[in-house]
Amino acid sequence: MDSARKGSDAPASTTSRDLFDASTDAAAVVSADGVVVGWTRGAEELLGYPASEVVGGSAARLLAMPGDPVRVAAIAERCHAGMGWSGFISVRHRDGSGIDVDLRVSASFRVGEAVCFLISAREQRQQWTVGQSVLEGFLTRSPVGMAVMDLQLRYVWLNDTLERFGGVPREQRLGRRLSELLPGLQTDTIEGLMRKVLATGVPVTDYEYVGWSWADPHRQHAYSTSFFPLVDADDSVTGVCYMVLDVTERWNARQLLSLVNDAGSSIGRTLDVMRTAQELADFAVPRFADFVIVDLLEPVLSAEGHGAWLTDAGPAPARPVLRRAGMSSVREGCPEAVARIGDRVDFYPPQYDVQMLINGEPVLIPVLDLSDDVWAAEDPARVAKNRAFGLHSLISVPMRARNTALGITTFARTLNPVSFTPDDVLPARELVARAALCVDNARRYTREHTAAVTLQHSLLPHALSGGTALEVASSYLPAHAPGGVGGDWFDVIPLSGARVGLVVGDVVGHGITAAAAMGRLRTAVQTLADMEMPPDELLAHLDDLVLRLGEEETEGDPAHRNTATFLGATCLYAVYDPVTRRCTMARAGHPPPVVVAPGKGASFPEPPAGPPLGLGGMAFEATEIELAENSLFGLYTDGLIRGAGHDMERGMSRLGEVLAQPDSDLGALCASAVRQLVPVPQGDDIALLLTRAHALGAEQVVSWDVPADPAAVADVRARATRQVEAWGFGELAMTTELIVSELVTNAVRYAEPPLRLRLLRDSRLTCEVSDASSTAPRLRHARSTDEGGRGLFLVAQLARRWGARYTAGGKIIWAEQEIP
Repeated sequence: MDSARKGSDAPASTTSRDLFDASTDAAAVVSADGVVVGWTRGAEELLGYPASEVVGGSAARLLAMPGDPVRVAAIAERCHAGMGWSGFISVRHRDGSGIDVDLRVSASFRVGEAVCFLISAREQRQQWTVGQSVLEGFLTRSPVGMAVMDLQLRYVWLNDTLERFGGVPREQRLGRRLSELLPGLQTDTIEGLMRKVLATGVPVTDYEYVGWSWADPHRQHAYSTSFFPLVDADDSVTGVCYMVLDVTERWNARQLLSLVNDAGSSIGRTLDVMRTAQELADFAVPRFADFVIVDLLEPVLSAEGHGAWLTDAGPAPARPVLRRAGMSSVREGCPEAVARIGDRVDFYPPQYDVQMLINGEPVLIPVLDLSDDVWAAEDPARVAKNRAFGLHSLISVPMRARNTALGITTFARTLNPVSFTPDDVLPARELVARAALCVDNARRYTREHTAAVTLQHSLLPHALSGGTALEVASSYLPAHAPGGVGGDWFDVIPLSGARVGLVVGDVVGHGITAAAAMGRLRTAVQTLADMEMPPDELLAHLDDLVLRLGEEETEGDPAHRNTATFLGATCLYAVYDPVTRRCTMARAGHPPPVVVAPGKGASFPEPPAGPPLGLGGMAFEATEIELAENSLFGLYTDGLIRGAGHDMERGMSRLGEVLAQPDSDLGALCASAVRQLVPVPQGDDIALLLTRAHALGAEQVVSWDVPADPAAVADVRARATRQVEAWGFGELAMTTELIVSELVTNAVRYAEPPLRLRLLRDSRLTCEVSDASSTAPRLRHARSTDEGGRGLFLVAQLARRWGARYTAGGKIIWAEQEIP
C-alpha cells in the first residue's frame, strides 16, 4: 500500500490541459488476471505491437521492469475500491527499447462476468529547464535596456544594452542616480515616474521621450520606457525596475508624418507665389532650421506666371536668374541674409548648378567649411555674414513640381549646435515637395487669372457713352476666388433715333472659359442690337445662340458627347428713348433694374424674369416704363447684392438705400455703392452700370406729315433745310437736303402711307422717314446706264451711318450725320 500511495502521489509531467485531454493516449483493457482483452490504435502507436500480437496474451510481458507482486496487489485493491491509480513505469517497445510512461489505471468494472481495468498511458517527455547561465544571458543580451533601482532610485543592476544606450560604464552607474549621470535626458520627469511607481505600486508603460546621451552626443534619440515595482515575499516594495527601448526610427517617422501634415495646413493657404514661399520659410523656423531662404526662378515670379523650365525640355540658361521669394530666421529681421525679398540672387555655393535645379538631389553639408576658397571667391560679404552668425550646417533642396523646375530652398542652422544629418534630408525634401506643389498651383493660377483678366478687360467696353440721352458710369470688380474672373459684362450701345441700348449679363463659372463665353455673348448682343431688335426678340436670338454654343461644345468634347452641356447665363437688355422717355426692357433670369426718381426712393420694376439663357423653348416678355427727367436707372449683377453674406432681397434693399442718397457725380455714386455693398473681396464678379436719364426737349425734335405725292418732296426738303439752318448747322444744310430728298422720294414711290419725316438734334443730327410698309430697303449698285437706283447709295455716302428699324405700324428709315 505504501508503494501504491507513492505511485499515486508521483508528480505528473503533464499540464492541466493534458489531464483533461486523453484523446491521444494509448489505452488497453486488462482483465483481473492480467490478460489483455482490448488494444487501441494509440497503444499500437506507442509500443509498436498490433492488436493481434497482444490481445489474449499477458500484460506482464509489456513491462520493462522487474515484477513486483506486492505493488500490483496494492494497485488492484485500490482500483477495486473505486479510486483508481496513477504513476510512472517503464514499458517495452516492440523493438526492445524501453519507454517511460505516465500510467493511469481506472477503477475496476465488469465486462460480462470478467472484472477488468482500463489502462491508459502517455509517454513522458523531457521538460526544458532554464539554467542560471541562460537566464543571465537573456537579461544581459536582451535588445531591451533593463535596470533595477533601489528605493533611493540608485542603480543596483543594469544589463549591457542599457549601458550601451547611455554610454556610461556599468561601474560608474552602480550606486548613482540617473539625474547624476545623463543630464541630457528628461531625468526629473523619469525619476518622478519612478517615485510614483514606488508609492502606488502601479506600473507605467510605454512612456516616450527624447534626449541626448553620452553614447551619441550629437544626435537626439527617442526612447520608450516602462516602469514596474519589485516586491519581495511579503509583498513589500523593495525597488523599481525599468526597461528602455530605442524607438528613434519610429519617433522620426511619426514626427515626419506630423511635420508633413502640419505643413499641409500651413503652406499654400493662398494662391499667391510669394506668400506661399514665405509660408514655407515661416513654417520651417524654428522647428526644423534656424534660417531658411526660398529663391525662385525669375520666370516663376513673373506677372504672367509662366516661363519656368520643364525638366525634360531643352538646355536651360547656364546661370539662371533667381529672386528671393521668402526667408525666415530665429533672429528678428533675418540679419543673416544678404539679399532681401524681391532681390535678385546670383550666388551659388560650389555644389549648385543648373542641373541640380532641373534633376539634382538635395545637397547636405553637415559641417560647413567657410574657409573654402571657392566660397570666399563667390561672395566675400556672404561668407563674412555666415561666420558672424555661426552658420555651420545646411541642406539645399531643389524645388520641382509637375516636371517643372521652380527654384531652390536652403535650410541652415546657426544657433542650434546640432548639425544636419542624413536623417534630416527626408523631412526637408518632403517640406519642399509640398511647398513646390503649392507654388506651382499658385503659378498656374496666376497665369490663368492674368490671361482671364486680360481677356475680360479687352472684351469689356473701354469707354461708355450714352450721348445726350444718358449720363453713364460703371464699376467692375473681378472675383477673388480660385478660377479668377467670371463672366460678368455690361455695355452701352448707341441706337438710331438718339435711343440707347443698355445690357448687363452674367455667364456661369469663372476663368478663361467664362470670359471667352462672355465675349461671344457681348458681341452677339451688339450685333443683334444694331439690327434694331426689340428686347424680347433680342433675348430670344441670344438664347438660340447659347444653345448652339452648348451643342458645339458637346460635339467637340467626346467625354460630353452623350450629355447636354449647359452654358448658363443671365441677361437684361433695355432700350431708352429720350424722345418719349420710355424704357423698354426684357430679362433672362437676371435681377431687375433699380430706378431712383428725383425726390423719391428707389424702386425695382420687375419685368417678367424669363428663363436663363440656354434653356430654350420659352418666350421672353418685354415691359415698358417711363423715366422722369434725371431719373437714376441702374443695372447690376448678383455679385453686388449677394456681397458680405446678405441674401438678394436684403442686398437689393441696401442697394436702393445707397443709390437714393443725393450725389451729383454719377461716377462717385457708383464707386461708393460698390464700396459700401462689398467692403471685402468676394468670390464672384461684381458689375454695376448706372445711368441718369435725360429727355430731348421739343426744340430738339421736329416732324412733318408727308403727303404720298411726289410734288410734296420739294416742300418737305425745304422745311428740313430751314430747320437745320435754324439749329445753327448751316454746313449740314446741303447734305441734309439731299438725304431728306432721297429718303422721302423712296417712301413716296415705294412705301405705303401714312408717311412722316422727323429730325432729331442730340449728339448727332438724325433724319427719319417712317411709313406703313414692312418692306426692307435695299442698297443697289446701279449700272452707268441706269436712270435710278442711286438714292440709298448717296445716303450711305453722305451719312455717318444709316439703317432701318421696324415698328408696330411699319418701319423707319434713318440716317445720322456728325455735328461739326
